[in-house]
Amino acid sequence: MEARTLVLNPWYLPYRVVSWQDAITMVYLEKVDVVVAYSEQIRSPSRSMAMPAVIRMKKQVNTNRYRIRFSRLNVFMRDGFRCMYCGREHAARDLTFDHVVPRSQGGRTEWDNILSACSHCNSHKGNRTPAQAGMSPLRSPFKPKSLPIRSQKLDLRTIPDEWRDFCSTG
Repeated sequence: MEARTLVLNPWYLPYRVVSWQDAITMVYLEKVDVVVAYSEQIRSPSRSMAMPAVIRMKKQVNTNRYRIRFSRLNVFMRDGFRCMYCGREHAARDLTFDHVVPRSQGGRTEWDNILSACSHCNSHKGNRTPAQAGMSPLRSPFKPKSLPIRSQKLDLRTIPDEWRDFCSTG
């Protein structure tokens, strides 16, 4: 298994997961502090250090500076892997894109017109707007400023022991 490193924001909250190689680069560039290390050692001809398990950013990343790419997975993450019509949580494979304004009525495939929907709700809505279908989404679509860490990456059954003190249990 490829070793991963948990990145915490300056307030010790999980921010993202990176490869150990990327973590070493951030340590070398002095952008992060190593909070917890694995027992494995990383060696170069001139240096040896413990492989970082958990690192903390020294400065908060300005999330407004980065554009969040429009993708199926990012839409599902924005919507919390929930159908925005029935409110039920689903696996990504059981969700679809729903064009709030259907493409046949001029709707575009972009952040402000796409919601996550389960197959049942999407098929019930059909080629109509929510108002035409008598359905009301839980909220309107929007372009997110940031996205949460994918919950699958922080499954408490599979995370390394070194991460447990920093990952919520509830």
